[in-house]
Amino acid sequence: MTLAAEAPPRLSRPPRDGGRWLAAGVVIACLTLAPVAGLVGLAARGSGDLWPHLAAYVLPRAAWETLQLLAGVGLVTTVVGVGTAWLVVAYRFPGRKIFEWALLLPLAMPTYIAAFAYLDLTHPIGPVQTTLRALLGIRDVRGLWFPEIRSMGGCVLLLSAVLYPYVYLTTRGLFLMQSSATLEAARTLGAGGLRTFLTVALPLARPAIAVGVSLALMEALNDIGAAEFLGVRTFTVAIYSTWVNRSSVEGAAQIALVMIALVLALVAFERWARRRQGVAGEARAARRSEPRDLGALGQTGCVLACAAPIAVGFAAPAAYLAHAAAVRIAAFGVPPQIYGEIARTLGFALIATAIAAALGFVLAYAARVRRGLPARAAQVAAGVGYAMPGTVLAVGLLTPLASFDNMVDGVARQALGISTGLLISGSGAALIFAYVVRFLAIPSGGVDAGLAKIPLSLDHAARTLGARPAGVARALHLPLAAPALGAAALLVFVDCMKELSATLLLRPLNFETLATHVYGEASRGTYESGAVAALSIVLVGLAPVALIARASSRSRPASAEELGVAP
Repeated sequence: MTLAAEAPPRLSRPPRDGGRWLAAGVVIACLTLAPVAGLVGLAARGSGDLWPHLAAYVLPRAAWETLQLLAGVGLVTTVVGVGTAWLVVAYRFPGRKIFEWALLLPLAMPTYIAAFAYLDLTHPIGPVQTTLRALLGIRDVRGLWFPEIRSMGGCVLLLSAVLYPYVYLTTRGLFLMQSSATLEAARTLGAGGLRTFLTVALPLARPAIAVGVSLALMEALNDIGAAEFLGVRTFTVAIYSTWVNRSSVEGAAQIALVMIALVLALVAFERWARRRQGVAGEARAARRSEPRDLGALGQTGCVLACAAPIAVGFAAPAAYLAHAAAVRIAAFGVPPQIYGEIARTLGFALIATAIAAALGFVLAYAARVRRGLPARAAQVAAGVGYAMPGTVLAVGLLTPLASFDNMVDGVARQALGISTGLLISGSGAALIFAYVVRFLAIPSGGVDAGLAKIPLSLDHAARTLGARPAGVARALHLPLAAPALGAAALLVFVDCMKELSATLLLRPLNFETLATHVYGEASRGTYESGAVAALSIVLVGLAPVALIARASSRSRPASAEELGVAP
């Protein structure tokens, strides 16, 4: 027996016999890339005489206003998200424990519903301006100057107020993991609170900030309702209007490809900003830093700084919706169609969440049992859908789904003499397909992170006992990765509930969800009629957000007191 034969197996690599898992991962990746292939095919057909018009009048304005919106949202979400995360981690003030989870509440508020609420609140005959005129003694409805909400500034403010939790959540997690010894060393050398934050804590948190900002920007890019209501012509609005109003799906595909280039630039920025993530990882704390006490003025400032984004991003629009819904119900009762829309919205979100969670687990597990370029490439390719706004995704799915339906219909006609019609593209299956492709990256990434915490020695022990990869996954990895998979599934469910762009374009005829109901009422200017549906979306989304906040609180490292170590 040779020395090499007697050497123990390397425990740094899992057993390499997960061929079926790899094949399944590649198939899933190919399905999620179908919209990109569809977009290229549609764009190649040309848009006739429409392209010169798009290039001259549509694209320049869409590009300029999209860049303005992204720059504004990126700046404001960074300031608010990073600032509030640092305050709740670094300082002790009244209500700090409540603010830790309450700062996540705007996640339950879709951007188009916030815009819908503020348009009515700030209208010249709305409650805000009416109250101000009464206080100032102004009788003329137009006699009071008030900032115009239908503007780029208003759109930036509203989107930032709703999207900053993405930055807050990722940055707070990294602040909690930062070494207390590093921060205490900076303070020992004479650095004050602000200097410690700017020179030590902020640079170490840069990767987490980049991840949160890129998520917020992609959500802003995906938005169609808020931008359209507030008069901002982004790429997403241009794609929708070109397809629906100009009946040119080819022109919409060409604009979509330009937009994908912008999305890829955002992804490249996020990867570039995370290139020093190893530095942050080394700073993981064995014990978290103790929050510092503040004077009365400092505590008041912290309370106001944390309360303001919650009030703007959640409390004010939620209170408006509750009032408007109560008035609507008192006068006309609950709209009869609302129950069916709630059932359809929940049903589609649950089905899409279950499928996305299962496929995400397959992708992450394939990357674990078959480590190498093909498995990782399949996982990365399957995540492209998250970088594609819902409008782009809907345009890209048209050709693949129509081709599949025509193929099935042709086979059914020849074999059975019957027509299956638009089996996928004419039913809710297209909508579920779009949801899964759009949000598959969330469970895939979440499970991947959960599996990374399971030692590979467990894989070897199970395989030594004769278990196959599927058996190991079912008995070992799935239970251990269940918390990560559950948290990812909650995020997918919330996003499916709120998704508007893809739902508008891919829903079957005469098929309404809560999101499309709100969009339709707001488009007609009948805000109060859509309040019940809007409030339903917010209330249903609150439960998953509360569970996410609870899981986030439990993930914090132990304090010095909890570890029995003197601070």
